[in-house]
Amino acid sequence: AYLDQVMSHTKDLQQTIFDEIKGRIKQDDSTVPYRTGDHYYYVRYVDGKEYPIYCRKPGSLDAAEQVILDVNVLAEGKGYFQVGQTAPTEDQNILAFAADTVGRRFYTLRFKDLTTGETLEDAIPDVTGNIAWANDSRTIFYSKQDPETLRWHRIFRHKLGTDPSQDVLVYEELDETFSSFVFKSRSKRYILIGSSQTLSDEYRFVDADQPEGSFTVIQPRERDLEYSVGHLGDYFYIRTNLDAENFRLMRAPISNPSKDHWEEVIAHRQSVYLADFDLFDDFLVLSERKDGLMNLRAMRWDGTDDHYLNFGESAYLAYVSTNPETDSKILRYGYMSMTTPNSVYDYDMVSRKKVLKKRDEVLGGFESSDYVTARIYARARDGVAVPISLVHHTGTPIDGTAPVLLYGYGSYGASMDPYFSASRLSLLDRGFVYAIAHIRGGQELGRQWYEDGKLLKKKNTFTDFIDCADYLVTARYADPNRVYAMGGSAGGLLMGAVANMRPDRFHGIVAQVPFVDVVTTMLDDTIPLTTSEYDEWGNPNEKEYYDYILSYSPYDNVEAKDYPNILVTTGLHDSQVQYWEPAKWVARLRAKKTDSNRLIMKTNMEAGHGGASGRYRIYREIALDFAFILDLAGSPEIVSPEG
Repeated sequence: AYLDQVMSHTKDLQQTIFDEIKGRIKQDDSTVPYRTGDHYYYVRYVDGKEYPIYCRKPGSLDAAEQVILDVNVLAEGKGYFQVGQTAPTEDQNILAFAADTVGRRFYTLRFKDLTTGETLEDAIPDVTGNIAWANDSRTIFYSKQDPETLRWHRIFRHKLGTDPSQDVLVYEELDETFSSFVFKSRSKRYILIGSSQTLSDEYRFVDADQPEGSFTVIQPRERDLEYSVGHLGDYFYIRTNLDAENFRLMRAPISNPSKDHWEEVIAHRQSVYLADFDLFDDFLVLSERKDGLMNLRAMRWDGTDDHYLNFGESAYLAYVSTNPETDSKILRYGYMSMTTPNSVYDYDMVSRKKVLKKRDEVLGGFESSDYVTARIYARARDGVAVPISLVHHTGTPIDGTAPVLLYGYGSYGASMDPYFSASRLSLLDRGFVYAIAHIRGGQELGRQWYEDGKLLKKKNTFTDFIDCADYLVTARYADPNRVYAMGGSAGGLLMGAVANMRPDRFHGIVAQVPFVDVVTTMLDDTIPLTTSEYDEWGNPNEKEYYDYILSYSPYDNVEAKDYPNILVTTGLHDSQVQYWEPAKWVARLRAKKTDSNRLIMKTNMEAGHGGASGRYRIYREIALDFAFILDLAGSPEIVSPEG
């Protein structure tokens, strides 16, 4: 009610922005079909419907469409509905799908017979939604989480038509700092179970043709030894940080896969972070991060070819898309920049020709050439150069008069790439500069970038963000009185920290599902995520970490002083950041702050950590965030293009 009262004068603005966002999205849209076995699978949306429709065509793209799952039908009468993983059996006759009706990420696993359209009686409640089919098309592996901490810790095996209460527990992860998950190799030969924590991994495998066999460990877990696994031919391929901070690629014979038998395929490089790898029969594809940007590299196994794909923009995001079949010479990849909408390409690794399969259509007269993107560097207080990706309308003057929205995250080694957003155009078209700060704690500049923004160096994340904001003012991108900040989850921690450290720098802050009570949360090992996060934040049961976390935890550092205007959003069913955490922080801010600036909290009563579930509801949330910022910035008019 307080929110509605304070924001009532922005009702029209919120509606305008909602209409703009909705008006840019192609309402009846579909994904590029990919081939699995002899079927082509894709997902489509229909105008006026909130949820996706899963479809396929047998044999060729000219065949008649078969709707295999209409989520709109499943979601009828439910306030929240989310489909997790979906997976057809190897014989393509049965679809497994996981559904969550609350938003706490507990799914029920269901099965649909695609030959008859009937949903089978098998229903397995309280699963994670993580699944893998064996090759017999009757046996499925799935994971379950701990009901309190939500840690994924058990892998079960279910046979269709049997009682789920009799399912076989094939693996239980007893170490509370590890989570476990199950997947199938792209070669379709093996079912693998991974166990991971921040600094260590362990994988085990079983033949997908013999799902009742026992699992074999590839390399037993060791502290600080990280690795991931793929399979091709007679080898497991292993990406690892063994004597390689930025990771390297190894291979090991399936009969003897422990690290004593690893041999190097791609060596470690100081300036290149090996982010991922994809195995094809004739090609190895590497995703490599250099100077903050992702490069895709295609190499022939026989050594006759090794080349990088050419993208031609200064700041962009590229990623390997869905490539289910290893026998292909075509690499499907995705590409976008802050001015180029998401684009899916099929790239022929032999001829080096690419075909644009789909570029997301942005309606409402969008022209990429009306916007300009740049990559600039701010100098942090310790001398380190921090990259900033930014975008603005060509008609926006860069003379120190434009409002700026600065976005950041900077945790878990997650890189915030310069992505395209159609909703963001509502800010750009009103003269905003939108910037992403690639601060330490992310992994944009390699593993060291992450190491320098965690544990006892966590404050670098916050000071980097402040220094980026200051630089945007110095470099005349930003009006010093109209600098705004936004971040969510661990990025919400960033928002809370910078609000305490430099409240004068920011005119307004949007903190989405913020993690703000770090000491209390990290001391409570019964709540989700805590034990698995000691390597990220430190264990506050140790005094050195307790004191350091206490020195930046937003809740613990609220003081009697002036704060910026702040909008806090949270979800009642959030299992990652419990709703009372932001509520406590807001209450303390209200009690202590000495200004009359706005402090508003919005709790979505039907959603969890990811926000609303239907696409139209998500647009409403974005419209509120944007209206809050635009209103503070003086409701700027739509800018006209140059000249």
